[in-house]
Amino acid sequence: MPSTIWSGAISFGLVTIPIKVISATEDHSIHFHQVHLEDMGRVRTRKVCELDGEAVPQEEIGKGYELTKDQTIPVTDEELDQMPLPTAKAIEIAAFVDADTIDPVRIGDSYYLAADGQVAAKPYVLLRRALERSDKVAIAKFAWHNRERLGLLRVRDNAIVLHAMRWPDEIRDPSELAPKEPELDEKEIEQAVQLADSMTIDDISGFRDAYRDALEELIEAKSEGKEPPQPAEGEEAKPSQVVDLMAALNASVQRARESRGETDEHATVHEMKPRKKAAAKKAPAKKAAAKKTTGKKSAGRKPRSA
Repeated sequence: MPSTIWSGAISFGLVTIPIKVISATEDHSIHFHQVHLEDMGRVRTRKVCELDGEAVPQEEIGKGYELTKDQTIPVTDEELDQMPLPTAKAIEIAAFVDADTIDPVRIGDSYYLAADGQVAAKPYVLLRRALERSDKVAIAKFAWHNRERLGLLRVRDNAIVLHAMRWPDEIRDPSELAPKEPELDEKEIEQAVQLADSMTIDDISGFRDAYRDALEELIEAKSEGKEPPQPAEGEEAKPSQVVDLMAALNASVQRARESRGETDEHATVHEMKPRKKAAAKKAPAKKAAAKKTTGKKSAGRKPRSA
């Protein structure tokens, strides 16, 4: 069983539920050490005092708040633990809201809340069933790592999950980032919706981290003294410039359907009208006559390879 991150209780009105907090996610990333390339020796980060230039052991390192450039206020862990916070030892539920009212941007790391002992089983299941039957999520406050946090409690596979949330003032306003509204044809919007429909799936559990897989192959090859695997020809995606948005949408819909094994010949909903070509300028009479006398044939266009 994964290790417990924190233990305390859920405060639900006058109900107290002893719980243990367990991370809901696992880090499968491949991590590297910094090394000296000449001899592969580890390069570590040393904590050095700016005043005397000496390395400082961990037991002599504390917290300090820089009040001014010349004055720092020390704050001990004991002082932080004794702060009068009602959420210091409990996850206190403050309200219940509809799940669709929560902005996903505010949701952070996820944790499973496990009932701590048999005495916690009944109130734990009571809260879980209340959340399920009401179709709501709980908004809670809790204090970890010397700061009070906002959280969201919901049910996943008969377990209560805590999602850490950001406070409202921690979310930047994106209005200044949005581009000016361009002119869009209704047909373009309809085709974009059709593309979304053609790419819709019911299960995303099959997605894999292709970068991590490739990195594992690279490490395995180097550990065995082999040449690192080379990318297949044409595997690298090349950026392309979109000249005709509707044509790109039509082609995307067709490709999405082909990838799903669909053979609908009418994937293109809207027929693209060819653009009117500008009339070619007539060549001067002298130059036209010269062309007739040369007898030079224009090279024919090579057929496309299959």
